[in-house]
Amino acid sequence: MKKIMYGFLALVLVTALIVSGCIPKPRPPTTTTSIAAGGTLNLTGIDPLTLDPAKMNEAGSASYVVQIFSGLLKMGDNLEPAPDIAENMPEISADGLTYTFHLRQGVKFHDGKTLTASDIKYSWERAANPATKSPTAGTYLGDIVGVKDELAGKSSQISGVKVVDENTLQVAVDSPKSYFLYKLTYPATFIVDKDNVNRGANWSNQPNGTGPFKVKEWKPEVSLTLENNNLYYAEKPKLNQVKFQYNNTSGDMDLYETGQIDLTGASTLYYDKIMDRSEPFYAELYVSPNLSVEYIGFNSRQPPFDDVNIRRAFNMAIDKDKMINLIYRDMAQKANGILPPGMPGYNQNLVGLAYDVNQAKALIAASKYGDATRLPPISLTFSGEGGGAGPLLQALVFQWKQNLGVEVKIRQVEPEIAAANFAAEVDQLYYFSWIADYPHPQDFLDILFHSGSTYNYGQYSNPQVDSLIQKANQTLNREQSFLLYQEAEQKMVDDAACLPLTFGKNYLLIQPYVQGYAINPLGFATLDKVSILPH
Repeated sequence: MKKIMYGFLALVLVTALIVSGCIPKPRPPTTTTSIAAGGTLNLTGIDPLTLDPAKMNEAGSASYVVQIFSGLLKMGDNLEPAPDIAENMPEISADGLTYTFHLRQGVKFHDGKTLTASDIKYSWERAANPATKSPTAGTYLGDIVGVKDELAGKSSQISGVKVVDENTLQVAVDSPKSYFLYKLTYPATFIVDKDNVNRGANWSNQPNGTGPFKVKEWKPEVSLTLENNNLYYAEKPKLNQVKFQYNNTSGDMDLYETGQIDLTGASTLYYDKIMDRSEPFYAELYVSPNLSVEYIGFNSRQPPFDDVNIRRAFNMAIDKDKMINLIYRDMAQKANGILPPGMPGYNQNLVGLAYDVNQAKALIAASKYGDATRLPPISLTFSGEGGGAGPLLQALVFQWKQNLGVEVKIRQVEPEIAAANFAAEVDQLYYFSWIADYPHPQDFLDILFHSGSTYNYGQYSNPQVDSLIQKANQTLNREQSFLLYQEAEQKMVDDAACLPLTFGKNYLLIQPYVQGYAINPLGFATLDKVSILPH
């Protein structure tokens, strides 16, 4: 559900990539109903940019926000929307335009105040208020009637949200939406407490949510500790607390090996150890699906990538197999398209742009530039915090130079700046990773590449693609909708809307005494289901 904007080599983080090789089977979460509650789960982390659901738009902050806050719906284990604060799935009108939600009885904020339907309406209207400066409200609430008017400053309310009574909310959308309920699982729709927000600009440093955990202590640049919310309306968390320590002195693997943290992402640097059946790491390895893609975006409004021949040439000049072998040690899955395997609507028959240096050179010759020496200066933008460009981007730049004779410079942007307005920072090329906010093709194809979309940083625009996406969005028959998305994706690949690089999986090492820990395909851990055995 999150935009991965920290660091570009995801293998060294919690999200790692794998496709082949001798790997253990996924380790299923253990049932923990007979295990006594208590204990502390020790993890590493980074300071969130914000704990405000309306302002959050990157993975680092989301990992905390989903533990502290909750919304009407959540993503179920079967990758379908499921009730959360809502008691059941909503009643939907025959025309597909009106959703009626009935709330659970007795849902409380962390401070004990009872949540009502008015709190949901307030939270959404606050997110859509221009003064909030939410980077996500338009994308995830914009289908609701009246949200666009509030975002434009034409109204102070969302006309399509009606409080019927304290426990009933009615929501109107502007047209039938095949994906609308999926969007309501995204943190931009999570519920905040008005009194909490009114405490001042720093209210989210001590947020009053309704999620399974609450903030116990936040020491900026040191640690953040969450504690059990004993008022939680669903099954109570089994842990007493979860402590995220910020590791600035040694590698996470060092902390894991010495028992200072209870799990860590499996890095390619430790490939030999984690894949050696005689090593203890092999038995501690946990592999799970991850609906993500990393890609190079083209700014199609800037030369030379306003020419489709140049975009196609830059695609076909990259030997992804060689890159994956040398950089990822064959622990990454090559991406020929945009939708990852496991995503509903994934097209296994999609035809990508193959590696072909001669064809790439011919495409440059056929472009309006005629020759690589006539291309304007090209810069590649990525979000990161020190440490230089790293091997992935260096490999891409090397191949463009070697295969096309084109020089590409790399420019790094601080994560805080990128999260606030990455579109303003994008040069001719940009590196980006996207993990599903919800498992629906619209979350990738529409949000990332539809004309005018907030996250369409390269300003790609194709009227045929827009038309197909729009039709797919409004087609409520699931299979027919997916066929339309697949047709749109193939056109985008043919048009070189981006340069897809890799798809991902979660690849973790988990201590044997940690029970019930799992990361879903959206990249979120269900910490409320975790228990710690005596050790």
